[in-house]
Amino acid sequence: MKSTAEPAVPAGLTAQADMEIRSRRSWKSWVSAAVGLYLVLSLYEFTIMNDRWQWDVIWSYLFSQRIVAGVANTILLTVIATVAGLLLGVVTAACRLSDSRLLRVIAYVYIWFSRATPLLVVILFVFFLAALTPRLGIGIPFGPSFVSAPTNDLISRFTAALVGLSLYLGGKSAEIFRAGITSVSKGQFEACRALGLSPRETYQRVIGPQAIRVITPPLSNEVITMFKNTSLVSVIGFSELLTTVQSIYSRTFETIPLLTVAVIWYLLLTSVAMYLQGLLERRFGRGFDPAGRLRRRPRKTVRPGGGPGDVH
Repeated sequence: MKSTAEPAVPAGLTAQADMEIRSRRSWKSWVSAAVGLYLVLSLYEFTIMNDRWQWDVIWSYLFSQRIVAGVANTILLTVIATVAGLLLGVVTAACRLSDSRLLRVIAYVYIWFSRATPLLVVILFVFFLAALTPRLGIGIPFGPSFVSAPTNDLISRFTAALVGLSLYLGGKSAEIFRAGITSVSKGQFEACRALGLSPRETYQRVIGPQAIRVITPPLSNEVITMFKNTSLVSVIGFSELLTTVQSIYSRTFETIPLLTVAVIWYLLLTSVAMYLQGLLERRFGRGFDPAGRLRRRPRKTVRPGGGPGDVH
């Protein structure tokens, strides 16, 4: 009977290959460390050692009353617009997945409009809506109006910012919700129907827990983006963070320090949101470790002349 054992690799050749690999890794580590050190020193020279940043002015404004009020308005606008946009996205996604052709067409047109129109244009359009309709109300089309009010009284700066941001997030989140639901195989829907589960129980117990893992990363990214998108409402004069900063440096001409204050606050808010995103991903991604799936187990091989414990 012929032996199928592989020919042994000479021990000297294996040791030489190991030394070459270690030498290559050491060279790459030194180059990476040198590049990293160069970037850190350059950044330190450009920021900390550069007096033109006027760090004393930055620290004096960072926690001033007006800036903190602008940050509070930014957070308030982001939270309300996010909640309204997500609710609108859920409804739109349900319409996209509906059996009704009319609902699917309406949802598709809304998503097409939110994708094709820049957010800044939407905010301006809502703010100047009175130019199209002086009064807003509820009534019969081409007939009498039951309840109405002047458009300028209903559409304030805050309302225009809220409506514009909510419409934008609604269209984006609708496709994210739809993608998460369609990522679940149709067989699971059929199995739930065969078990006699209601649509609510199907989504709550079977489809939802699987879809939420797919939905969380892109949806969290859109929510984080909302913090930055609130800066666009400065064009209509709503007093959020950027508008407050612009109103200050327009009088003091300390443009760079005030813009740096805004950047620091945006970085802080985004960092908190990213931390919460990480918690959500770990919470809903339990039992699924893509990195672990890709990680290979080390193969145990016995070196020539070595015992069972000599593995690599």
